[in-house]
Amino acid sequence: MTVLIDVKNLTTEFHTERGVVRAVDNVSYTINEREIIGVVGESGCGKSVSQLSLMQLIPSPGVVKGHVFFENKDLLQFQPNGPEMRSVRGSKIAMIFQEPMTSLNPTLTIGWQMTEMLEIHMGMSVAKARARCVELLQMVGIPAAEKRLDDFPHQFSGGMRQRVIIAMMMGCNPKLLIADEPTTALDVTTQAQLLELMKEMVNKMGASLVIVTHNLGVVARYADRINVMYAGRIIETGTCKEIFSNPRHPYTIGLLKSVPRLDEEEGRKLSPIPGMPPNLIGLGKTCAFLRRCPYRIEKCLKEPWPDLVPVNGGGHCAACYAKIAEKIDLVSAAPGAAKKATFHGDESTFLEVKNLKMYFPVTRGLFRRHVADVKAVDDVSFKLKRGETLGLVGESGCGKTTVGRCIMRLYNPTSGDIIINGKDTSKKITKDVNNTLKTVALTFQDPYGSLNPRQTAGSIVGEPLRLHKLVNTNKEYEERVEMLFKMVGLNPEMKGRVPHEFSGGQRQRIGIARALAMEPSLIVCDEPISALDVSIQAQIINLLEDLQASLKGLSYLFIAHDLSVVRHLSQRVAVMYLGHIVEVATSKELLRNPMHPYTKALLSAIPIPDPFVEEKRSRIMLKGEVPSPLNPPAGCTFHPRCQMATKECQEIKPVLRDFGADHQVACIKV
Repeated sequence: MTVLIDVKNLTTEFHTERGVVRAVDNVSYTINEREIIGVVGESGCGKSVSQLSLMQLIPSPGVVKGHVFFENKDLLQFQPNGPEMRSVRGSKIAMIFQEPMTSLNPTLTIGWQMTEMLEIHMGMSVAKARARCVELLQMVGIPAAEKRLDDFPHQFSGGMRQRVIIAMMMGCNPKLLIADEPTTALDVTTQAQLLELMKEMVNKMGASLVIVTHNLGVVARYADRINVMYAGRIIETGTCKEIFSNPRHPYTIGLLKSVPRLDEEEGRKLSPIPGMPPNLIGLGKTCAFLRRCPYRIEKCLKEPWPDLVPVNGGGHCAACYAKIAEKIDLVSAAPGAAKKATFHGDESTFLEVKNLKMYFPVTRGLFRRHVADVKAVDDVSFKLKRGETLGLVGESGCGKTTVGRCIMRLYNPTSGDIIINGKDTSKKITKDVNNTLKTVALTFQDPYGSLNPRQTAGSIVGEPLRLHKLVNTNKEYEERVEMLFKMVGLNPEMKGRVPHEFSGGQRQRIGIARALAMEPSLIVCDEPISALDVSIQAQIINLLEDLQASLKGLSYLFIAHDLSVVRHLSQRVAVMYLGHIVEVATSKELLRNPMHPYTKALLSAIPIPDPFVEEKRSRIMLKGEVPSPLNPPAGCTFHPRCQMATKECQEIKPVLRDFGADHQVACIKV
């Protein structure tokens, strides 16, 4: 194959007051023409910095060394802001960033931003550039493209903004497209649409693609080759099938074992990588993974970090002294490993939601005239048993979080009943209702944003104890806080630290400890792991399972959009779409026999981290965007995107019907 980019000894350093941070450490690799490369690893391992270094986008005080050969020229010999480098960026090598809103200027129209690049790099006239932009927007599936060129970024949804970025980056027919976590903040269905779109675009234009991600399922589905990075180095590289079928570096094995899978053995407990990634300041000469490695040998303690060496010949290479001989089983639990906790609840109902509606009024004019309602939650009903985990899944905007906040009474429901432990808490707030609500706690999606940056971790965890007068003396308070820290796997000596001194996973543990302070019977977990690395995700999932096993009767309402995580953690799953529950079943039954078209699409959109499984799976690609809850479609709200929809679906609003003992579906075509 023809080599497009040849990277040799790439090193990126940041000179700080504390010392030199070597974010990328002597990395060498190639990218071939028409090839898709996956770059994976935990946060801080150097994935994004290595790609930014390639494009000379490292800000001061960063220093980039090495060689990046492209079209017989070394890009690192050019001045970062010189004319030679500017002629390469955007036109020949383009980059899609993680957050599309920060990549687009909010004060300029989409058309202005897209035509600017075509005029500069392609020398097009304004009229030709605008015509080309319309063509590009149509290619990425944006309807009414000519009109939408005059819209501003805030008038597009997150998925649409990312489509605009893809169209913009493909406008100059680049030879290499770098996608830096392009779908992390998006739903699984939107993620599947955009990744298929990128693959289709690079294939049409004969370009190469680099996907930087921590989602191992994504690289299993799309990548030809994979580079696994750790502490600034590539520690394993090979074809996608080689890496997934025969991982040879302990870190790669740890990443793959940390991921919940749709096809995993029932009862498998996740095996997170112990510890945290190392501090890159003053990193020693020995292997940086040494302290976290279960396969380390005596040679690892003495010898310098090993170079990449071939595994059984060929292009599969690993940087490890330990020769791992056994076949690694990534689906089943390891021999002797602990099984995850089974359901320890009973058949009594702790939470019952009946016909819940939450409408947000839309007002206009000086006198705030009521003109419409945003129907965020529209007639939702479900039950949660004591000690059970119920997963609530669906795309962004479907009403999942609103349901959780109504249960907590952070929102006052428009109508309906919320019965907690036999008491209706949906009406007027009384002392009795307040006492009942104390048995419900909430953990948030963003652990850093939900913690007061000025408070110590100890005072954050202990605040509910003082607020609700659950302790009588300072000694009792200190003992209780220490017990809560130990319960979530944190050292009590960390009580005096403030939130920024903790890692993301540790901050989420603090949030869980705060929730447990009230000794709740129900915890509403609102996307508690979506912002975390896969190994940290596994730690939090295991922690939630262990807490439920030890604290008998503890229930979870687990809100997420990733069905593989929900399936692993939950006994039952409720699927939401545009304010309605469309299917409810046990997690096992839902995976075995999904009946609603939307559930089938969600399941098919979730990639399984195994290329051999992925190439055999059929996929259902949803068309269009989720309709606005301000003006939902008549009849079945899913019919504009449903492949099974008929005229009848546009007129009849389906209700949940029983299909077996514990399986309900809202679809007239089932």
